Amino acid sequence: MKFHLEFDIKKLDHPIQLQNKLLLIGSCFTENIGEKLRKHKFQVLENPHGILFNPVSVVQALTDYISCKSYSNSDLFHLNEAWHSWNHHSRFSGLSEEESVSKINQSIIHAHDFLAKSDFLIITLGSAWLYTLTEKASNGNLHAVASNNHKAPSNWFEKRLMPADKMVDIFEELILKLQVFNPSLQILFTISPVRHLREGLVENNRSKAVLIQAVHQLVDSKKHINYFPAYELVMDDLRDYRFYAEDLVHPNYQATQYVFEKLVDACMDENTKKFMKEIADINLAFQHKPFNPNSEKHQHFLKSYFAKTKTLKSNYPFIDVEAELAYFEKGF
Repeated sequence: MKFHLEFDIKKLDHPIQLQNKLLLIGSCFTENIGEKLRKHKFQVLENPHGILFNPVSVVQALTDYISCKSYSNSDLFHLNEAWHSWNHHSRFSGLSEEESVSKINQSIIHAHDFLAKSDFLIITLGSAWLYTLTEKASNGNLHAVASNNHKAPSNWFEKRLMPADKMVDIFEELILKLQVFNPSLQILFTISPVRHLREGLVENNRSKAVLIQAVHQLVDSKKHINYFPAYELVMDDLRDYRFYAEDLVHPNYQATQYVFEKLVDACMDENTKKFMKEIADINLAFQHKPFNPNSEKHQHFLKSYFAKTKTLKSNYPFIDVEAELAYFEKGF
């Protein structure tokens, strides 16, 4: 008997290799995948503007990185005793204008340099619902899309669903800019399986339908753009509330791990998969808490993994395993 529906996932023509740089941008699901990639020693930068859900904010952020835009105090607004940017997540907010602007501009400079050298850009879209600023919004351009509401009053915003054709238009324009900025960049789209139930169940499905339609239209028209079915893996393969957190909105650890394993299988080359197994073994050893740190058995354990890690570093000089080497060496 079959208890869930598995389906084949198209493999990348040019798979991800360990030495590649990956910039990830989009919803909170982006950060789940980014964390797993970092644990496996990939060179990753995720969400330099913070978590972004809608396509307009994602395009705005990437445009900022390409142009290396510099924000100033005049781009901020004051609310609840802090300074905020309508284009950024609240982690870039500050108690002073200078603090906020400094964090924003440092992140953009880093993202500009990283994107210029990136091999892959992974875009995860969460919602096609846009919250645009009204005339009541503090220091905002009328009808501009807010990336984060920063707990502002509801009458500062109007809500509308982005049409699929408009989404295609803004991404096609962005892709042209990316091709000039970094001609070798490969783009991988995903749709977040996180359910935006605060919009309503029907509204969430309408939103996901817009994203899916627009993304596949882009993928079908461009050779260097691919799609990874994170949304379909959770909705149609796992398809069970036991794979969600208690809020029934966010996929739980088992679900995100399952999606990550499918991503590795479909998007990584064989040498990278082999390395990931080796680093996973070293990660387990690094987290090991011995009952008796001075025992002969533990000393042998540490020397063995020091040698394994050192060999791995010599084979892949660009990986960062300095903390692991120091831990294993210090123990004996």
